[in-house]
Amino acid sequence: MNDLVISTIAQGLLWSVMAIGVYLTFRILHIADLSVEGTFPLGAAVAAVLLEGQHSPAAAILAAGIAGMLAGAATGLLHTKLKIPALLAGILTMIALYSVNLRVMGKANVSLLNTDTVYTSLEFLHLSPNMTTFVVGLIAAVVCPALLYWFFGTEIGLALRATGNNPQMIRAMGVNTDNMILLGLVLSNGVVAVSGALIAQSNGFADVGMGVGTIVIGLASVIIGEVLFGSRSVKNALISVVLGSIVYRIVIAVVLYLGMPPNDLKLFTALLVAIALSLPLVKTRLDSRKAGI
Repeated sequence: MNDLVISTIAQGLLWSVMAIGVYLTFRILHIADLSVEGTFPLGAAVAAVLLEGQHSPAAAILAAGIAGMLAGAATGLLHTKLKIPALLAGILTMIALYSVNLRVMGKANVSLLNTDTVYTSLEFLHLSPNMTTFVVGLIAAVVCPALLYWFFGTEIGLALRATGNNPQMIRAMGVNTDNMILLGLVLSNGVVAVSGALIAQSNGFADVGMGVGTIVIGLASVIIGEVLFGSRSVKNALISVVLGSIVYRIVIAVVLYLGMPPNDLKLFTALLVAIALSLPLVKTRLDSRKAGI
């Protein structure tokens, strides 16, 4: 049971990095970016190919992040320069990346079972596999939000946040909102790709279809975190996303333990997100009824 708890929390920490990438577009820029379903396996594919070629795990993760940034830039350019709606731009990038990922890997699946990864590099700690995953996940879930919190305190970071909150105001102050949107999409997809690289190494393989449902998982983590832990500030919101990802993984582990068929997980996740999104409306209506009474 202890191993199951540690494994569940470790997976929640790893997936929280992807959820933070979704948060950047969904909450900061107010854009539903579907290209993450392509950049997630892109990060996994790039990392897997480099690790298979005996490159270091650090180099593989860095390259995965850069590849994700380039994919995010493609979405951003389609949206800002060609004026394609953000949702359609993300879908176009996602579709294109399916072929790109196949090109990168050369096949649909790359195994990492006999390859040195970021997890095998920590063997000197003499930890169990679950604890090793937990340590890597904890480092990623601390470093990523910390760097983003620092970034959002800079002048560019504040301009990026203002672009999502009030684009007319920040445009009147001389800021190019198209560049800010492009930057946000680049950062978001870079973070998602890094998460894909870490999770591929944890799973022991990279697969071209591993990004299916990524956006829903990310939204579930963001919404659950906001509902349970709040989002009063950027720091609080980033912490809430990490905790929301852990809670989501715990919920998934519990329903599987209770006997839910694995094939129904996507349906359950969609229902969970729908319920979480409707909670603010339900709360508002309950409050209004109480006030009327």
